[in-house]
Amino acid sequence: MVSRARLVLASASPQRSAILTQLGIPFEVRAAHIEERADGDPRAAVLGNALRKARAVGQRAGPGRDVLGVDTEVLLDGRLLGKAADERHAQAHLEALSGRTHEVLSGVALLHDGGESTTLVCTTVAFRVLEAELVEWYLAGGEWRGRAGAYAVQGQGAALVASIEGDYWNVVGLPVPALLDMAPWLLPGRS
Repeated sequence: MVSRARLVLASASPQRSAILTQLGIPFEVRAAHIEERADGDPRAAVLGNALRKARAVGQRAGPGRDVLGVDTEVLLDGRLLGKAADERHAQAHLEALSGRTHEVLSGVALLHDGGESTTLVCTTVAFRVLEAELVEWYLAGGEWRGRAGAYAVQGQGAALVASIEGDYWNVVGLPVPALLDMAPWLLPGRS
């Protein structure tokens, strides 16, 4: 008989999977396939998206499973940037972020033992002033695809960042300290 992991990640994000793997947390991936909303208050939107992801997967995860939903977005000037639709859109995101400070928000939702818990994590990221050549170089690599704000801090996008204040892992896509505060039992050897 094959045992199932206790944690179900309601996301197909390779970054989130990589972080959980790095921590040694056994998990199973089941993408939520929900429409992410960006309307209304940005903080409420990311929390709502995370909870809807967890609930969508939780309905079919089965008993005794913890379900983790996460939504990560870039907030600039009071609005969520979202993922770039194409290279031109990605360039507009990067040019808007150039030389400025923005926030990376993550809503985290965990379904556990019939209950739901949520938290919001905010990390401040300052971008370097981006010269046109640097933007062109970054866009040519294609790393911007599928990324909130059109960059990945854990990859070539590190060249765009001047500083980070707060949880680095949040910018990657899964705020580790917040997750472990919510669910310390997820670490192997903990109960």
